[in-house]
Amino acid sequence: MSEHSEPERERIGIDPEYDHRREDGVDEARLEALLGEYAMGRDDHENAPAFVIRPDDVQEVVSLLRDEAGFDHLSCLTAQQYEDRYESIVHMTKYDRRTHEVTLVVPLPTSDPVCESAEPVFRTADWHEREAYDLVGIEYADHPDLRRILLPESWQGHPLALDYDQDKPQVVSYTEHANPIQADHRVAESDTMFLNIGPHHPATHGVLHLETVLDGESVVDVDPDIGYLHRCEEQMCQNGTYRHQIIPYSNRWDYTANLPNEWAVARAIEDIADIEVPEYAQVLRTMATEFGRMLGHFLAVSTFALDVYGDFTAIFQYGMRDREVVQDILEDLTGQRMMFYFFRLGGVCWDLPEPREEFIEKCRDFLDELPAKVDEYHDLLTGNEIFQVRTIDTGILEPEVAKSYGVTGPVARGSGIEYDIRRDDPYGYYDDLEWDVVTEDSCDNHARVLVRLREVEESAKIIEQCLDLLEEWPEDERTVQSNVPRTLKPDAGTETYRAVESAKGELGIYIRADGSNSPARFKIRSPCFHNLSALPELSEGEYVADLIASLGSLDIVLGSVDR
Repeated sequence: MSEHSEPERERIGIDPEYDHRREDGVDEARLEALLGEYAMGRDDHENAPAFVIRPDDVQEVVSLLRDEAGFDHLSCLTAQQYEDRYESIVHMTKYDRRTHEVTLVVPLPTSDPVCESAEPVFRTADWHEREAYDLVGIEYADHPDLRRILLPESWQGHPLALDYDQDKPQVVSYTEHANPIQADHRVAESDTMFLNIGPHHPATHGVLHLETVLDGESVVDVDPDIGYLHRCEEQMCQNGTYRHQIIPYSNRWDYTANLPNEWAVARAIEDIADIEVPEYAQVLRTMATEFGRMLGHFLAVSTFALDVYGDFTAIFQYGMRDREVVQDILEDLTGQRMMFYFFRLGGVCWDLPEPREEFIEKCRDFLDELPAKVDEYHDLLTGNEIFQVRTIDTGILEPEVAKSYGVTGPVARGSGIEYDIRRDDPYGYYDDLEWDVVTEDSCDNHARVLVRLREVEESAKIIEQCLDLLEEWPEDERTVQSNVPRTLKPDAGTETYRAVESAKGELGIYIRADGSNSPARFKIRSPCFHNLSALPELSEGEYVADLIASLGSLDIVLGSVDR
């Protein structure tokens, strides 16, 4: 944070006794001083101070915030359209102080919505701005590759723009039989080859297309082509009502570990609607979500074994064995095996299943067996010589590069970045429990697997403490849900960005209310989207086989990438 002496504070108009500081939050007075010549005004956001800036000052302002104030994490960029303007909204925070947040609001005219690109400062803005252009129609000057990212290039219009005709059918034309290595694309002295990997390939973990240039077996360039699973989740959430119709959609994003998705939506809506959650319900949420995190990590580790040495009979089956036990527990708790919908605004849908003692004993039996099972994973996987050769010193992602791409979750923590929203921006019951943030410093594919295995053990510690609390909680104080109005209509103009720590990383939700019972804008900040954008950094210069390992180490789910 940039420091100012007392005389300097007086010179730039800051009352020495005045402190805008929120609880453990950013010092707004310092931000006002830092951005004084750039800020055209202020805006009200529930989660962070918001400054209105000019569209041609974006690079200067984000550079200033990064270099002078330590805001090294561009976590989300949201685009939206009003009747009289467009807005590009940049949300920034810090990897070492998550509660220090700032929002930049860039208004743009409806006739010519052009904004300066933040990509030269933060690489993560590349994909962010392409999506904003694709879905809303804002153009970003100086962007290195401004083209559609989720929809085909020949798509007409921008689906989240106000003038978009949703009823008009479209015939989308594709390039027919294009040959990427035809004669006029060849260079006589070059030995490179263009290779399509996917979009229908088991090693891509879903419908992902990798446009890859190889020099022999080495990767010269790789360009992830996404959008094959785009289902307009943001627009569907904007058409749903706050009370019941949005949370169920979230289970379809990262469907391998989806309980944190429900919490992300609940946290954002509870923020703008000022809804309190009973303490007992917070314990239930925390326990259920950690079981959900285990679901994701067991699947990530077992499918990664398939990626690197095709082991279906051992590691994959071990992962499915343990995942099934967790799914049985969550089925008892929620009534569903996959699309849980356990969260409700203000709490959860119900208490532990009866008889409580039987359910708690089932959970404890699983936790008691878990250390031996984790040891099995280390014996079969991380201690395996083939696995070590394939993962150690491959897929290197240096910390500063990871930060520039907005990487979070086990991918960031595998690069030594100690960033976990459960601890750094506490919610639920996490702040009252004993557990550790897991990091590894080797920055490679091996480190990311180690982080996930160790996080399973940390989740077990959290669940154990939650079970103790639930077991001892007085029966007449077991309130699972607060009294929430049947119809929610947050005040028009209320805006917030709230995030939770999913199995993949920072899952954030931006909501703008317009006074109705549905959001005017609902933006999903997907950790898989950001983590996948960094794949070229992990892969260029590696062997093509290492590209597959690096992709698997990211643990992406295309339902979360494309949304």
